[in-house]
Amino acid sequence: MSIQSLIIDCDPGVDDAVALFLAFAAPELEVLAVTTVGGNVPGALTQRNARMMRQIAGREDVPVFGGAERPLKRPPAGAGDFHGAEGLGDLEPFAPTGIIADGPAANAIVDLVMKRPAGSVAVAVLGPMTNLALAMKRERRLAEHLGPVVVMGGARSEGGNVTASAEFNIWADPDAAAVVFGAGCEVIAFGLDATHQVRATEDRIRAIEKIRTEPARTTAALLRFSQRTERQATGEAAPPLHDPCPIAWLMRPDLFTLKPCRIEVETNSELTRGHTAVEFRVDPAAARHRWAVAADAQGVFDLLAETLKAKK
Repeated sequence: MSIQSLIIDCDPGVDDAVALFLAFAAPELEVLAVTTVGGNVPGALTQRNARMMRQIAGREDVPVFGGAERPLKRPPAGAGDFHGAEGLGDLEPFAPTGIIADGPAANAIVDLVMKRPAGSVAVAVLGPMTNLALAMKRERRLAEHLGPVVVMGGARSEGGNVTASAEFNIWADPDAAAVVFGAGCEVIAFGLDATHQVRATEDRIRAIEKIRTEPARTTAALLRFSQRTERQATGEAAPPLHDPCPIAWLMRPDLFTLKPCRIEVETNSELTRGHTAVEFRVDPAAARHRWAVAADAQGVFDLLAETLKAKK
């Protein structure tokens, strides 16, 4: 089995937390670091929440670096309505014992990627892309040295979840997203078109509730919170599971269908701020972007359950 080295850039966030548990337990992944960004909740909370999840998972070996607390050019946004005031639903916050690593997230990304062979380190961006954009601005060679950048963000046929055409992570910092998509590195994007197919049904939540590990119990509690908020917001009984999708793809690419494309981000219009223009009329051999169009939802949840059951 080949092992993929990985940096996780995130803004925990309920579904970010589930993604962290999946990655921490995955034998296919070597998690080099977690970097945090202001997004779903302010940066101080995303930093603490990442350290909480690290402690629950028993992965104190993984450093957590704090990152950007605001977008490149815009005021901070937030999504507390879907994640709770503290970012972790109903979970009672606690002060993690593990400390935050020295230095800003952007510097950590550059250092970890550039000291390893070109193409060997993937970056999973599960929140606004501010940290990675800052890292690219600091080190101009970073884009060509990166492995795949796997992103949860964007919307095409599904429409947006913040505005008619924009998904939250891209909308929150469209300028950073434009930097990353325009950098020339390989980007695999899991937008709402795919993640809305991966829904936490009652049977899928119950399957995770049966697993007797602390990460699984916490995951189930987070999914129950998402179930309630989704029902209140949309009337749907099964919430989508967004951020674990890029992690699941790194572990099991066969669970998703991807199409070569070119992705550009709207930064000038407030009406369509953060819109992802996904163009499939490209030369597949030359395309640097891929867009997830379909997901094996049951396969993703089976992978989550199996991995949490046999955690490292």
